[in-house]
Amino acid sequence: MATNPNLRKGGAEERILSTAADLFAAFGYNGVSTRDIAAEAGVNEVTIYRHHPRKRDLYMAVLETELRQVKLRGDLLARVAEAEDGKMALSRTVELIAATLTQPPQLLRLMQFSALDLGEDLSPLLRRHLGELVEVVARYLAPWAGDGRQAGPRAKAVVLAMISMVVSYGSLHRVFLDGRPEAKGMLDAYGDLCSILLEGTGN
Repeated sequence: MATNPNLRKGGAEERILSTAADLFAAFGYNGVSTRDIAAEAGVNEVTIYRHHPRKRDLYMAVLETELRQVKLRGDLLARVAEAEDGKMALSRTVELIAATLTQPPQLLRLMQFSALDLGEDLSPLLRRHLGELVEVVARYLAPWAGDGRQAGPRAKAVVLAMISMVVSYGSLHRVFLDGRPEAKGMLDAYGDLCSILLEGTGN
């Protein structure tokens, strides 16, 4: 792993987090040592442990830093609100979630590795940073989820399913479909799939 000269700028903690994000996203939690991160960031390994007593603490700090960058785009929310039918609303919701979770470029891979390596440690962090995303988007989808008390929970379940699809689709498509699909086709296909979870979306 060659040292990136751009990482020499900024404070030690900033360099550590930036370097760790790159390496963890590329190789996963178990594929990177604190020694690797220290060498790439141009710091002593002791400096890492001064900021983060365990490698796990560093990984969680990296993930939290990336999750803090997640922002809902108002223009894409407006497109969901302006949808003319449930199918269009679902397709635009997948587009919104994909754009939101890929804005910090390392986030999807970090979330994939986190699910494998961190287990329950991940739950409070995701709930804190993605909870608003789930709640807000579910409210925009609720009008297409039918009437009654189940509309809100059903819309929330659809949003969670879409987040799962967006997080995992790249890896699964590489394995089973020999590469990443064209983005628009993926959004439409996942929108169609989620339509079965909502009442009346085929109308």
